[in-house]
Amino acid sequence: MVDRDDASTQGGGGLRRERHGTIDVWTIDRPTAANTLDRRVLTDLASAMAAVAADPAVRAVVLTGAGDRAFCGGMDLKAFERGELDGFDFADLFRFFRGGLAIPVVAAVNGAAVGGGFELVLGCDLVVASDNARFGLPEVTHGLVGASGAVELPTRIPLAIALELGLTGAFIDASRALALGLVNRVVPAGAALAAALDLAGTIVANAPDAVAATKHLMRAAFGDGVLSARVEADEVGARAH
Repeated sequence: MVDRDDASTQGGGGLRRERHGTIDVWTIDRPTAANTLDRRVLTDLASAMAAVAADPAVRAVVLTGAGDRAFCGGMDLKAFERGELDGFDFADLFRFFRGGLAIPVVAAVNGAAVGGGFELVLGCDLVVASDNARFGLPEVTHGLVGASGAVELPTRIPLAIALELGLTGAFIDASRALALGLVNRVVPAGAALAAALDLAGTIVANAPDAVAATKHLMRAAFGDGVLSARVEADEVGARAH
């Protein structure tokens, strides 16, 4: 169980960071805009990734959204249309979409995870969802392509279901996501963050090097193929003996 009395707050604005012991909690803090991704949120996300990568005291991250209406509504299309994202380097966002942090990341999904918000969920290693959560990739309904979602979603759920979501833009609810194995736990509305902190607390109680190696190898089995992951696993095993 995470001791919330140890929480300390850093920064503010687009992405709010709080420390709960060895767990960093990142909250997308734009509830009146469905926690959509504008330049400030994206910049803060890149900074947070760099900060935890350089801080060995951080053993896990919990990612959530402010309020109970939306985890993240995806890209801020109004900001995009105004040109506020022109020239922005999306490399860190794409790295997050692909599980690029070495430490475990747990999503606490409160409300809708749409488009890029769903892709953020797919970049997390474990997912705790409120029973009012919804997941969808509606890009095709706007003539767009959710490229990261199209790549990552079939690694998390059956291909036919991933294709259905990607090609129709349809949504699924938390119970269907649980049945498909997309989320680890479904909890009552308002309880996702606490449950995610508990799950992260269980993880960080284990040896950090073992946790990091296990995450890397399991991710590699999808990203680089099972054969290369097995070769790397053999190499890790040899170094341990």
